[in-house]
Amino acid sequence: MQLSFRTLSSFTSMLCFLLALVWGFFPDVLLTLWSIGYSDGIGIVARRIAVLFAALGMMFYLLRNAPPSVSRGALSNGFMVGCFGLAALGFGEWLNGHAGPGILLAVLVEFALGLGFVQARRVTVELSETVG
Repeated sequence: MQLSFRTLSSFTSMLCFLLALVWGFFPDVLLTLWSIGYSDGIGIVARRIAVLFAALGMMFYLLRNAPPSVSRGALSNGFMVGCFGLAALGFGEWLNGHAGPGILLAVLVEFALGLGFVQARRVTVELSETVG
């Protein structure tokens, strides 16, 4: 299934806003899913992560209608690196016993989003080669 950048960006924006709310107000829900205990220190990090997710959500929301450009490509490439990196880290933490099997849901979503942006970039490049 091929996703347009607009669709993928809109979905990513909504997911980031949702994660911002959860990390900001209910971090214990995700931590419990991952079999990780909550502490004051983790709460500080969770709220800071919430703000980063809100920022990413805003960027993807505002960029959803942008035509192919260097800026759009840079944001997409950076997000792909982040998604694949987080997926690798999450899988490694699970393998090492630092997180429970619930983290594999996050790993799956991160990997799928990374692949989605790879596919959207490939489609954009193919279209530009056809037009140009």
